[in-house]
Amino acid sequence: MWKLYLLLVLSLFAGIRLSAQVTLEECVKLVQDNYPLIRKYDLLEQTKEVNLSDINKSWLPQINVYGQGTVQNEIPSFPESLAGIISQTGASISGLNEWQYKVGADISQNIWDGGASKTGRKIERAENAERQAALDVQLYAIRERVEDLYFGILLIEEQAEQIRIMQALLQSNLNKLRTMHENGTAMQSDVDMVEAQYLSNAQQLIQAESTSKSYRKVLEIFTGRSLVGQELTRPDASIPQGLMSDRPELRHFEAQLQANEARNASITASTMPKIGLFVQAYYGYPGFDYFESMMNRNLSFNILAGVKVSWNIGAFYTKKNNRRKLRLSSDNIAVERDVFLFNTNMQIQSQLDHIGELKAVMKENDRIVELRTNVREAAESQLDNGVIDATALLTKLTDEKQARLTASYHEIQLLQSIYQLKYTLNK
Repeated sequence: MWKLYLLLVLSLFAGIRLSAQVTLEECVKLVQDNYPLIRKYDLLEQTKEVNLSDINKSWLPQINVYGQGTVQNEIPSFPESLAGIISQTGASISGLNEWQYKVGADISQNIWDGGASKTGRKIERAENAERQAALDVQLYAIRERVEDLYFGILLIEEQAEQIRIMQALLQSNLNKLRTMHENGTAMQSDVDMVEAQYLSNAQQLIQAESTSKSYRKVLEIFTGRSLVGQELTRPDASIPQGLMSDRPELRHFEAQLQANEARNASITASTMPKIGLFVQAYYGYPGFDYFESMMNRNLSFNILAGVKVSWNIGAFYTKKNNRRKLRLSSDNIAVERDVFLFNTNMQIQSQLDHIGELKAVMKENDRIVELRTNVREAAESQLDNGVIDATALLTKLTDEKQARLTASYHEIQLLQSIYQLKYTLNK
């Protein structure tokens, strides 16, 4: 039974330890979810839906309600000879009144718009995709900032760890020198020298820990997550297999070209005729029957309906230049894409060379640290035997500390270089 309890306790502690670790990939994901720019995706989608709704509503009947009153200085009238003949029949001829008024509505309904609404929807979707691709580029740039911050924290915390190791060595030798001083085999100046170095290292440790806390707070702001007590794990050091770039900038270039293709279709639509139905109806004076309105001045209901064909011939004048403008725009986008690919390929090669250089340099790091440790241990033994003084020992301690820092720096720098390559490739 106690074995079962032991397994449960161990699994609990394992879970706590696992939850106390944070990976670089988790930080990048948290930042992308937490960064305020992410809210623009929803705003872009809503904007697209509103614009598409407006385009679709162009097929609804268009109604214009109006009311008007006018006065004229000249009005249509019967010729005097005709008016005389009519008056002899006993009919009253008032003629049109100078004051005219009506309340009515004009109604029109598209039957065919030459493909304008269809191309309008296509353009809106293409432009929305272009805007989202541009947003992807902006959001992707945050990844590089987070990765630089993450590796900066790893480097500073590794520096602090090496300082702690040095502090332990200095403390051990300081205790030894104090004992030797009490026994008369070491000078007070040797004790003071090691103690001064110990205090100087303590100051460096305070600065490193303070810088680490500051960097962590910035990373917390980015991720929206507390990192207190969280261990930042070292990322995977494997190099990406494929070296083909899949950057969001490339998708942005493609989205721009697709938007230009959609705009090209709208140029064709602008040269097509448009067909629609229309109805004009009003209640007022005079009516469509002017003869009746001349005989009396009563208000009447009037309606006119028909089919209307309109064709903007002027669109043909600018059609060629508009197409040329789009071609030039697409050619410019293609050039920008080629320049981006050219620079990216050069950057990839440079990063690969740098990674190879670091790997070559790192081959001897362990051996250098081992040798510096051996020299320091020998110096400690020589100090015990009075062969060297504290100055020589501090030199050996500093050399070992520098060797350890250099080895750690190379390791973290290699990881950062690999992730810079991954960033360039979007892997």
